[in-house]
Amino acid sequence: MPEGDTVFQTARRLDAALAGQEVTRFELRVPQVATVDLRGETVHGVASRGKHLLHRIGEWTLHSHLKMEGEWHVYAPGDKWRKPAFKARAIVGTSSRETVGFDLADIDVVPTRDEERLVGYLGPDPLADDWDAAEAARRFGADRRAAHVALQDQRNIAGFGNEYASEILFLRGILPTRPADETDAAAVMDLGARMIRANSDRWDRIFTGDPRPGRRTWVYGREGRPCRRCGTTIRRGSLGADPTRERIVFWCPSCQR
Repeated sequence: MPEGDTVFQTARRLDAALAGQEVTRFELRVPQVATVDLRGETVHGVASRGKHLLHRIGEWTLHSHLKMEGEWHVYAPGDKWRKPAFKARAIVGTSSRETVGFDLADIDVVPTRDEERLVGYLGPDPLADDWDAAEAARRFGADRRAAHVALQDQRNIAGFGNEYASEILFLRGILPTRPADETDAAAVMDLGARMIRANSDRWDRIFTGDPRPGRRTWVYGREGRPCRRCGTTIRRGSLGADPTRERIVFWCPSCQR
């Protein structure tokens, strides 16, 4: 599923395809911004902020979010799209590349000077140049909710999702239900940042150091199987900030206390 590393890789790929070029095709297939036309403007760059994508075009920013299903594809002019056209929500094209966003969510266009209206609430991003580990630890360590919930709150840290939360807590030996303010927040942030940075250059996420299929995670997706460390059966449950936002959680009842 798209997490901060996936969005970071997407931004890097889009930036390589578009930066410095003039927009020759611009379509947003969502009602609230369908009339916006940035043809003739220059793409200054594409960046990520947590799970958010920011195309900076002229004096404007096209903002999008991948949510669970979203994808951006890069094509040469005339190439056949790999997904059906009815799923396309945004098209940004130049004379040499056509980029298409499928199944996107939260599409907006704002003046670049007003970007913070859309992403200013986010916590520090471990993949950003301005990553502030101390501030991330402060936010996470002040959260009284379950650590698994606090790790996924983008206001605390921008970029961690369900898979990272499960894997980070396993490696730190923290039960997912343990309150975040009862953990070593600085150590949790240090580990999480190192993990997501290591994965930012990989096609497949690897948490165990073993790239073979089926051996890349410690607990995520492994319910009912033996823990790779102690042999105890991995469990699966659900946690969320409220019943409408519950996420699946995986843990080892022996290694995490």
